[in-house]
Amino acid sequence: MNKHVELSADYFPSEDEPFMCERHREYFRRKLLDWKESILNESRETVREMQEDARNIPDLADRASEETDRALELRTRDRQRKLIGKIDAALRRIEDGSYGYCEDTGMPISLRRLDARPIATLSLEAQERHERREKVYRDD
Repeated sequence: MNKHVELSADYFPSEDEPFMCERHREYFRRKLLDWKESILNESRETVREMQEDARNIPDLADRASEETDRALELRTRDRQRKLIGKIDAALRRIEDGSYGYCEDTGMPISLRRLDARPIATLSLEAQERHERREKVYRDD
């Protein structure tokens, strides 16, 4: 794929262009890479803050509160770590030409959905069907 596609700062993929043309792929590739970099920066900042804040708090209530905050922060970072895997998978799909197409139906996923959720692998309709099936078969 040509990595030198020029996009203006205000470019947004249009339905008037061929679906997943080079400009669309480059737009989503940049969006995914920016998102990944943002997550990695936040993670580095969390690690730095935790290393600087390693202190002994004598008050039990304050210590419990601090540990709860840290546990929540670590849980958030773990979810973001998993998100990075999904971002990397989306980047691979851009490279292999399957990005933007529903894994269920093979039909294009709407540009608006991809812009809102660039790691989407299902069209909105397929996602809704999947969620309905999940709800029906879920163990309550």
